[in-house]
Amino acid sequence: MSGLSEAIARFRPDDPEFLDDPYPVLSALREATPVFRNEVTGQWMLTRFSDVHETLRDRRLGRSYSHLYSHEELGREEPDQRWASFLQHERWSLLCLEPPDHTRIRRLVSKVFTPRAVAELRPTIEGLANALLDECVERGRFDILSDYAQPYSVAVICSMLGVPRSDTRALLDWSHAIVKMYELSTPDEVCRAADRAAAEYIAYTKDLIAEKRRSPDGLLVSELVAVEDEGDVLTEDEIVSTTMVLLEAGHEATVNTLGNGIHALLRHPHEWNRLAVGEVDSRTAVEEMLRWDAPLQLFERWILEDEVEIAGQMMTKGDEVAMLFGSAQRDPRRFADPDRFDIGRGDQAHIGFGGGVHFCVGAPLARQEIAVSMAGLVKRCPGLSLVDEPRRLPNFVIRGLESLKVEA
Repeated sequence: MSGLSEAIARFRPDDPEFLDDPYPVLSALREATPVFRNEVTGQWMLTRFSDVHETLRDRRLGRSYSHLYSHEELGREEPDQRWASFLQHERWSLLCLEPPDHTRIRRLVSKVFTPRAVAELRPTIEGLANALLDECVERGRFDILSDYAQPYSVAVICSMLGVPRSDTRALLDWSHAIVKMYELSTPDEVCRAADRAAAEYIAYTKDLIAEKRRSPDGLLVSELVAVEDEGDVLTEDEIVSTTMVLLEAGHEATVNTLGNGIHALLRHPHEWNRLAVGEVDSRTAVEEMLRWDAPLQLFERWILEDEVEIAGQMMTKGDEVAMLFGSAQRDPRRFADPDRFDIGRGDQAHIGFGGGVHFCVGAPLARQEIAVSMAGLVKRCPGLSLVDEPRRLPNFVIRGLESLKVEA
């Protein structure tokens, strides 16, 4: 068996041992080839940073093809209507749309989701972080994820959206169920749970929109209802999908970056100490936390034209390309000594927030949330330590931990 064949055989996103540390296998794949065919999923997989970086910006590819072709035209199966609520939830998601719909909706969302609005949230973000961290430190032992990161991140986005804090538990449960649909393979029982969560979430969001129409509060959902640009407004279905994706993507990315990043820091005590003594600023630390153990490991695009060459491989219309972010973020062609966790690296040119027209609209908010968290944590707990080695969630695409128990 050749080195490439062996590496492909070891690429097992359903294997707990692989999920625990996928990076040796990803490294072997990346050094063997820039692109390979995954016969299980039928995707072309990209392994190197330059190819992923360029593909994210290549307009010959798209997150969807339905704006140009039918499923039949590309030889693809129709979406499974058993999961109609999930598909409705996806219909107007910024993550799934292509221009011109994407351009129109993102422009309207950007009128509300501005850098100024994010900057004005900082006192709220700091207040939420401080209150939760004080509670955690009082306990002595606590779970970074369930006691801090999850309630914190959902409270931040709810305060921005104008969602009652009393509803955060339901929002967390819906989000956790829905995002499992983005894995490379999803059992029917997981699909059923995700579809049920999507239906409940859609109904909740429609009620929320109706409430904001009756009683505007100047927060994000209320502003999305009111936003207008040259006579263009968002429909209810567009507001529903936009609101849902802002919460899901924002919450999951923040929680998993904090979990993965703090775990890495505690396994590299010298790097933790650099933060604790102030040698490295928390805003700088965010970038390495996003790069070294990426919360999003894979992102897909569809080929929209015939004879598109990527990484030396000729592809055709209807082919699907999967970009291996975790591999690209450790490519030695782009990052010096890439397997070394260097909290002071501060390289913002990573792809943790994607790229091109689908670059994460919430990136400034996520950076601020994580930086505030890290500053508050190292100030209160300079001697933070692991209680035990955590277990990974059984996911590949969205990479995170089940829990992260620590002692202040």
